[in-house]
Amino acid sequence: MAFLSRLRPISSHRCRFFSSILSPDSATPLSSKEKSRAALSLLKSEQDPQRILEICRAAALTPESHLDRVAFSVAISKLADSKHFDSIRHFLDELKARPDLRTERFVSHAIVLFGQAGMLNDAVRTFEQMHQLGVDRTVRSLNALLFSCILAKNYKEANRIFLEFPKTYGIELNLDSYNTVLKAFSESGSSSSGYSILAEMGRKGVKPNATSFGILLAGFYNEEKYEDVGKVLKMMEEYKMQPGISTYNIRIQSLCKLKKSSEAKALLDGILARRMKPNSETYCHLIHGFCKEGNLDEAKKLFKDMVNRGCKPDSDCYFTLVYFLCQGGDFESALRFCKECMEKGWFPNISTMTSLVNGLVSISKVEEARELIGQIKEKFSRNVDKWNEIEAGLPQ
Repeated sequence: MAFLSRLRPISSHRCRFFSSILSPDSATPLSSKEKSRAALSLLKSEQDPQRILEICRAAALTPESHLDRVAFSVAISKLADSKHFDSIRHFLDELKARPDLRTERFVSHAIVLFGQAGMLNDAVRTFEQMHQLGVDRTVRSLNALLFSCILAKNYKEANRIFLEFPKTYGIELNLDSYNTVLKAFSESGSSSSGYSILAEMGRKGVKPNATSFGILLAGFYNEEKYEDVGKVLKMMEEYKMQPGISTYNIRIQSLCKLKKSSEAKALLDGILARRMKPNSETYCHLIHGFCKEGNLDEAKKLFKDMVNRGCKPDSDCYFTLVYFLCQGGDFESALRFCKECMEKGWFPNISTMTSLVNGLVSISKVEEARELIGQIKEKFSRNVDKWNEIEAGLPQ
């Protein structure tokens, strides 16, 4: 356990130092959840690698909490983007040395984080070190390793691990294992290899589910192998599996990505004819598709239909509409959707808002532009100088 011996325990002095990072103005100790929230908020705007690590240590993050998992992900992404791979390695190894984190759950999470950073050798090393940590390897940690290959976009390594590791480590694959490998084939443009995976699942008595077929459908659409799409739908029938809304959403999203939004809309019409209920995701895929193809009128109609059917648009749906309406010069509609989403507490990014403000000025709606700037400045303290400058340049 040489890698453990290099790591020093955190002293009480350092603990006090870390606590002050999260709550410099508070004498009251923060609860675990408050630490996680403070850490996540700080991490989103922090760029300095050393400071990122200090924030994570201060919060004593664990994978038990969703907030902590998000914070881990943000921290690792930022460190990887700035190519501080040694910092990631040292930090995750340091966490593995914590007695409370010597669990399969944490080690599996560390494997995934290494994959997220593109550090697949470290992910494999961590899997192989599990016995040294006193943690048993099971299908859960193997699935984490397979998933880390997908995150690192190393599909060849995913195939090697899938073929070799179950025998080497005596681990029986489960449905999640097979679905992860199907995803690797699908994302690497080798969806046809998925047929052999389904055959092996049959031999092992593992029944594919809607996710299995959904992964194959997305892959074949991406490769524009429509005959295989038909084959997969036929296989679903053979398994007595009726396509649900999630399967339709995959097909609709796939067609929209191929700029075949009209064909995707025909699927929506089929859903409605079968008296199935589309959901917000169904509409958001279509709205994004039609926006990308420049058919803004159809996108607006779909938004209205979505709301009328009781589906609630999410922030991304609003942001997509505001962005593309600005690109298309329909600033009045963009303003209407922007106001709606701001009322819900969702603000488009600065470039979209700048485009909207400039667009409103171009159609002589200066007061509306000024009002929009006021709302942005009230909501966000950052970039105030930039907005003051834009505001000062507005026609009087």
